Amino acid sequence: MTEVKYVEITDLNDVGQRADNFLRRTLKGVPRQYIYRILRKGEVRINGGRVKASYRLKLNDRVRIPPVRVAEQVPVQFSPKMQDVLNASILFEDGRFIVLNKPAGIAVHGGSGLRAGVVEVMREITGNPRLELIHRLDRDTSGCLALAKTRQVLQEAQSYFRQRQVKKIYEAMVHGYWPVKQQTIQLRLRRYETASGERRVRVDSQGQQARTDVAVLQRAGRLATRLQLSLHTGRTHQIRVHLSSSGHAIIGDDKYQARPTEQDNESSLTLKSERLCLHARKLEIPMTSGLLKASSPPDQAWEGIWGGLKQAVKD
Repeated sequence: MTEVKYVEITDLNDVGQRADNFLRRTLKGVPRQYIYRILRKGEVRINGGRVKASYRLKLNDRVRIPPVRVAEQVPVQFSPKMQDVLNASILFEDGRFIVLNKPAGIAVHGGSGLRAGVVEVMREITGNPRLELIHRLDRDTSGCLALAKTRQVLQEAQSYFRQRQVKKIYEAMVHGYWPVKQQTIQLRLRRYETASGERRVRVDSQGQQARTDVAVLQRAGRLATRLQLSLHTGRTHQIRVHLSSSGHAIIGDDKYQARPTEQDNESSLTLKSERLCLHARKLEIPMTSGLLKASSPPDQAWEGIWGGLKQAVKD
């Protein structure tokens, strides 16, 4: 068990970092869930006051860290195959960023029983312990994922996300026939927990503003539709809930199901996929040091699913 300690924020690399991320890096070996618990209970104090996990550290902040039991630190473990997969998925790298075409099924970070995700493994591969996620993708979503190599780059990039100056374009395959060629969905979203403690999102008039622009790319008859989606906000599960609430859940999404619309083919309800058919195709961040621009089309497995749907319509 450690003793109470106080840390003064004097390193500029720590300025602007979220309180939870600072504690996770400072308290190595302490479970992620425990860190959030001591934040919620107010055992962590900054300048004598309680703070949320999202609080961003300022120069000369004084952080009180309560006594915690630190488990023996276990090195990040990953297979040679995982290293090969992530190395092969690198789309772009310079002195500021690493951008990956993250495969579906790989979490971006550890937690909830998972020891390591993309960021932990990439820190080991690159030898850079300060490598940080600029944004997140769901575990089952594939596509462009950017990591910052320095604190300054992270702060600047995340400021553009907060100011909604980042261009994010996705592709998705949804159940049924999407009837409108182009439209904008603006439904407020609110997070909640299920009876089992799982975090979900629903449409709620008291929730946060969320906007998704939708354009039809292709149709497989009335069985399925391939969409392009432009995000103006970045709420948790925004695309998944917006599409499901519009009557067209993403194929492979077992969390957010949708009721069929009058335009749908009844057989669209039986469509199954082992993966979530959602892909982050393009990412652009307007950095002062030069625009970060990355793109990657969906992989062959994705195109195989779409090809199968189009063939099913013909048969």
